[in-house]
Formats: sequence, structure tokens, C-alpha cells
Amino acid sequence: MINAKLLQLVVDASNDGIVIAEQEGEDNILIYANPAFERLTGYTLDDILYQDCRFLQGDDRDQPGIEAIRAAVKNNQPCRQTLRNYRRDGSQFWNELSITPVFNEADNLTYFIGIQKDVSTEVQASKRVLELEAEVEQLRQQLEALKSKT
Repeated sequence: MINAKLLQLVVDASNDGIVIAEQEGEDNILIYANPAFERLTGYTLDDILYQDCRFLQGDDRDQPGIEAIRAAVKNNQPCRQTLRNYRRDGSQFWNELSITPVFNEADNLTYFIGIQKDVSTEVQASKRVLELEAEVEQLRQQLEALKSKT
């Protein structure tokens, strides 16, 4: 059996942001964030306590992943989506957010656990690959056009 002190050390040592939210009406109020969340977002625990973490999207709420998250939370289901989020200083990062509901012994929802992973490098690399593939295709078409003229 893992004791609470060891579990706290593990969560604090994680490179990914970990938060715990408690459902309060339509909101999921943050009641805990590990140090990695603070490093990732620039927000301290005091800044974010008792807020819904929607603040991380700023005004950028028109994202496909947000609807999927809302549906999963409404249905008490786990989900994983990649979103544009914003640090305290306003800089954007791509956040792979995993949300898992936690239920008590009576099978009532008690908390949501959120894990945030900065995937900005991966998202930017994927976009660059798509750009390069489009350039290669354009060059291929130009080559074919030149071949047909000769």
C-alpha cells in the first residue's frame, strides 16, 4: 500500500501538470495543482485556487477540443484533447489535457483529475511536416508538368 507522503512526492515530482477539480454546479473548481502546473502555466496555486480552469483558454474558446471536453465532463467520462492554452504572461502553448473522473464508494462523482502536458513542440513539428509535404507535392506537380512539355 502506498502511503500519502510517497504519493505526494510522486505527484510533486511529475513533469506534467496535475490538478484536482471539485464539481460545483456547472464549474469544476480547482482545489489542487502540483508544482509542474505552476511551471507550465506561470500561475501559482494561490492564483488558481477555487477557479474553473477555463481561464487557461483566455478568450480562445472556439476550439473543437473544448466541446469534446464539455461532453465528457457532462457525462462523467474520461477524455484527452489537445487545446491552445495561455500562460499567465499571455504566451500560447499546446496542452494535451487528460481528464479523469473520480467516484466515491457510492459511485458518486467527487473529483476530476486533470493532467496537462505541453505538446507545443510536437504540434509545431506536425504542422511543419504538413507544410513540407505540401511543398513536395507542389514540386512533384511542377516536375510532372515539365515532363509533359518535353
